[in-house]
Amino acid sequence: MKKWFALLLTSSLLGLAACSKDSPTNSDAEQQAQVEANKVVVYSSRAEHLIKPLFDKFTAETGIEVRFQTGNANALIERLRAEGSNTPADILMTVDAGNLWYAADQGLLQQLNSPIIEKNIPAHLRDPDQLWTGLSVRARTFVYHSDKIDPAQLTTYEDLADPKWKGRLCLRTSASVYNKSLVAALMHHHGEAKAAEVITGWVNNLATKPTARDVHVMDAILAGQCDVGLVNTYYYGRLEADNPNTPLKLAWANQESTGTHINISGAGIVKHASQPNNARSLIEWLSAEKAQQTFGALNREYPANPSIDNDALVAAWGEFKQDQLNLRQVGVLQQAATMLINRVGYE
Repeated sequence: MKKWFALLLTSSLLGLAACSKDSPTNSDAEQQAQVEANKVVVYSSRAEHLIKPLFDKFTAETGIEVRFQTGNANALIERLRAEGSNTPADILMTVDAGNLWYAADQGLLQQLNSPIIEKNIPAHLRDPDQLWTGLSVRARTFVYHSDKIDPAQLTTYEDLADPKWKGRLCLRTSASVYNKSLVAALMHHHGEAKAAEVITGWVNNLATKPTARDVHVMDAILAGQCDVGLVNTYYYGRLEADNPNTPLKLAWANQESTGTHINISGAGIVKHASQPNNARSLIEWLSAEKAQQTFGALNREYPANPSIDNDALVAAWGEFKQDQLNLRQVGVLQQAATMLINRVGYE
């Protein structure tokens, strides 16, 4: 009897030992699964210093960890396409509606399905099929030298094609997606023939070859190479923050007609996201009050949520009428805009 009891005890102890050996493995797997379920991965063409402060606040409020990778918008979109269902990304965040439209057109995004985003963001800043939404707004408008131009002279994009501006205009290269989107908007409003006439006039009025960046346009005006150009407003905001006494000023285009051309930075949920609910929560959070105040202030942009006040420096530029064109249209017309630009010789 004693021998039988000893064998039973030994067998039980071995069994317990086996269980204790397996238990930590199961626990580790469960913990890892919980970590994975409590994170969201963002591919972003916005620079780290413009997004990390927001992601840190989101994590502090929700406990959801945000992992992100930054890079060129085109490269990130191509990466998403190459990764397919194996992508680790849950959100694509980028600038310019043309990039978001292209990602959606390639089947890389899924519907947001969010009444919160629909409530927070105006319809013209969102995809009609809910595949992406704007999160901040920038205007592309006149920047001019206040010693050389009376702002009353600056009226419309179309007027910059008038020969009176010959030798006084500077532009960024047509390779910029910002200019392609502006030309696409002009094509929508006026048709291809009129848009081609306007862009040809711009090219004829150039004081110098198109520059690589918006800051170079402002540098050229300050250097006396030209008197007026077109830039995204946040570039001017950075200049003004560094030099409050700059002689350069902003003026709003097309206030008596279509409104000033605007564009967005925005985001969409990746089609093969492993954590779509976390992705939706982050984008909803970014569209709400706290994040919108920070989103606008970090880069001198306008909040996409119209209930949020502008940053003080941005507000000092004054109110203006925005073009209400749904920004998906600038994506739809982007290829046609590129062909028009090439045809009229805008470098």
